[in-house]
Amino acid sequence: MDIYLLIEIIVVPLLAGALLDKCLGDPVWLPHPVVGFGRLISFFEHRLNRGKHRRLKGAVMSVLLVIGTFLLVLGIVAAAYRISVWLYMLLASVGVFYCLAGKTLIDEVREVFRAVDLSVEAGRKQVARIVGRDTARLTGQEVRTAALETLAENLSDGVIAPLCWYLIGGIPGMMAYKMINTLDSMIGYRNERYRLFGTWAARMDDVANYLPARLTSLLMVLASGHPGLWRFVRKYGKEHASPNSGYPEAALAGILNCRFGGPHNYFGELVYKPFIGINSRELTTYDMRRAIRINRMAETEMLVLMLLLYVILVRYMG
Repeated sequence: MDIYLLIEIIVVPLLAGALLDKCLGDPVWLPHPVVGFGRLISFFEHRLNRGKHRRLKGAVMSVLLVIGTFLLVLGIVAAAYRISVWLYMLLASVGVFYCLAGKTLIDEVREVFRAVDLSVEAGRKQVARIVGRDTARLTGQEVRTAALETLAENLSDGVIAPLCWYLIGGIPGMMAYKMINTLDSMIGYRNERYRLFGTWAARMDDVANYLPARLTSLLMVLASGHPGLWRFVRKYGKEHASPNSGYPEAALAGILNCRFGGPHNYFGELVYKPFIGINSRELTTYDMRRAIRINRMAETEMLVLMLLLYVILVRYMG
């Protein structure tokens, strides 16, 4: 592969999109493709999630939406490249920007800690913006814990996993992953409504995040400067209902020497989650700042790793 072609079609969009995410986050005034994904999923779910064969209908819908997203984005960027390499780089950069969700979650977690320092009620309202659990009865400690658990999960789902899929399939692969992630967040629940219809969406998300979640935890451990924490991650990473979320959570719990997990309410139902870690100490603003620093360092490590892999690709395939 020619190095200039690699820079044009892969490296420039990657770095430009990551920089845009760092500067802008997800501005509420800017149309977002994930919103469109959500409306599309909702449209089909309301029409298909009824009657017989719900599992099959949910599977077909999920697979077709992911494949359709990949092919549509592939067609758009291919057409843009044929028109102008500059147009392609612009569209691809914006695509990377849309698929990354690093800054926004960091800003939200900061606001949760600021709010809960003012009052527990303010913290409950703020953390409700970023978690799926019921927040009405959370203590201050539980509010802080929920925010940091979500920060760790988002590093995997919102940053490292999209970058992994960019590495594998470029912008089309990255957007297809976002569709998988959106499907899981909307219909991948084990409640009465989605238990059958959302089965495939949940399993697709598990598969898509299997390696990224473990890579995320490894990057976090390396960022901490304490590689021995990997033993902690291996012990507690599987202590989660999700086959993936426990790994970044375990990495952050080990780095902060705290405890995550435990019982939570979801949609009025008490769900027990095993504890990750054993130190039930109070979390502080210092812990939040340290978690954010680890978050940013892990993302930087991932970008550097990708650039090194691209250099190796050029060297051995050029």
